[in-house]
Amino acid sequence: MSYIIDRRLNGKKKSTVNRQRFLRRYKKQIKRAVEDAIKNRSIQDMDRGSEITIPRKDTSEPFFHHGAGGQQTRIYPGNKEFTTGDEFDRPQGGGGGGGSGQGQASNQGGGEDDFTFTIDQEEFLDFMFEDLELPYLVKKQLKDSKQFELRRAGFTQTGSPDKLNVVRSLRAAHARRIALGGSHKAEVRELRKQLWALESEAPSDESKLQIEALKEQIKTLTQNQKKIPFIDDFDLRFNNTVRVPTPSSKAVMFCLMDVSGSMTQTIKEIAKRFFILLYMFLNRNYKHIEVVFIRHHTHAKEVDEQEFFYSRETGGTIVSSALELAAEVLEERYPNNDWNVYVAQASDGDNWEGDSQRCSELLIKRILPLVQYYAYVEITNGPHQNLWDEYEAIHERFRDQFAMQHIEDVSDIYPVFRKLFERKTEGAA
Repeated sequence: MSYIIDRRLNGKKKSTVNRQRFLRRYKKQIKRAVEDAIKNRSIQDMDRGSEITIPRKDTSEPFFHHGAGGQQTRIYPGNKEFTTGDEFDRPQGGGGGGGSGQGQASNQGGGEDDFTFTIDQEEFLDFMFEDLELPYLVKKQLKDSKQFELRRAGFTQTGSPDKLNVVRSLRAAHARRIALGGSHKAEVRELRKQLWALESEAPSDESKLQIEALKEQIKTLTQNQKKIPFIDDFDLRFNNTVRVPTPSSKAVMFCLMDVSGSMTQTIKEIAKRFFILLYMFLNRNYKHIEVVFIRHHTHAKEVDEQEFFYSRETGGTIVSSALELAAEVLEERYPNNDWNVYVAQASDGDNWEGDSQRCSELLIKRILPLVQYYAYVEITNGPHQNLWDEYEAIHERFRDQFAMQHIEDVSDIYPVFRKLFERKTEGAA
């Protein structure tokens, strides 16, 4: 039996174990508070820790106590300042709400202050991305796999002492002793039968000589049998392990953001916050994932992370340019047999007249057959634009593969993000 002893020191004046128990117990209330905190955060503060406030009533716990009535015995803790019969001065300001406090006094109601505590960055992100995942992530083929795991592969007669399998070694030694000494044992049993038969007969000079000869022969065979070693180097068995390539769940996320002139600064800010939330989620939850950033107005361009979030370039609106570029990059660099492909697109829905039909054709013919999941977010506080109407027809045909959501203001970002990437339950579409 193995014992694991955790000797890590808790932080000063706090208990790590108790803290984790508290976070698990009030998980629902903390998660709601985290969602409220995200709505009021800037891009730079998105992933920082936070002060979380939950109602005091939600932290109350059941406890045993005496019911009303009956004879009761209570023991109260003592004190070092007062004893029975002591008199003390009335507080300044008198009673009845006449104290010197700065709050607004009232003669009605009662209650308790809310409970406030601080969670760090890791805890904040844990609650933020809990139960989220990339939908329909599957394991692709082993080509160019760099991931390996050690697996048991039987036993071998050579190896290091730490891999010695004692049970298998003793079993092999026992089998060897049986194989080498089996014939001797059978011969000894036969000779003993002859010896017992001669000893049961009337003694004679000839029988005595035979008895002595049998005893000498039995002794020699027994000594030879004892010379067989209990265990030999030949008997040793070692656990054998081999490095086996594991299927890679490689994934790539295409981020398509509209930066045309119809996108106001407020809409662009919302789009950036959505993609920053997505980028944080991918980096935190997946080790082997690539992100392709594409900005577009009349022309689309693949950019790096810095330019994607902070470039001020703008222009007209031709959404199909971004889809064409994404399809080209997808076909050239990310074979469908090796990669799980995801696309997230954010736009205000405004598009050049006639281009929305082109977008629909590109999605159906070149993109959707190669992707696991496509998420479209339209950011507008007015009526839906022509791109939304075109995408609705695609959503009806590809409900499991194509998702679309509407964002009106900053408070909608996180709820919409959770809807798009919530964990799919078994049997759900």
